[in-house]
Amino acid sequence: MSKSPITCHVLDSSIGRPAAGVEVLLEHQADGSTFATLATGVTNSDGRCMSLFPPSGKEEDAALVSGRLYKVIFKTKPYFEGSGRKSFYPWVEIVFEVPAANEHYHIPLLISPYSYTTYRGS
Repeated sequence: MSKSPITCHVLDSSIGRPAAGVEVLLEHQADGSTFATLATGVTNSDGRCMSLFPPSGKEEDAALVSGRLYKVIFKTKPYFEGSGRKSFYPWVEIVFEVPAANEHYHIPLLISPYSYTTYRGS
């Protein structure tokens, strides 16, 4: 796969624009209960983080695993503070299961200071 199999997009629905500069962490469930960080990134000017995977480093983490749980963490508090706004949710965690390791998983997040929503993107 030439592009990252896990990507994300953050839109600030309160202002109708992409959320640039949001720190993003990608984790996987390493031992059946705890999560371990695989990669980090920051959303670009279009609110996208397109290079979360594959991570560099450990070979066993270099490919998606069918049936494994993954988690994307969006650090939203610093984003809102950067524009002088308070927010209720300091971060958003989205946990999802990878049913097929050969598919692409796009995780969109729509945020506002007091709400958020997500869905499986394409």
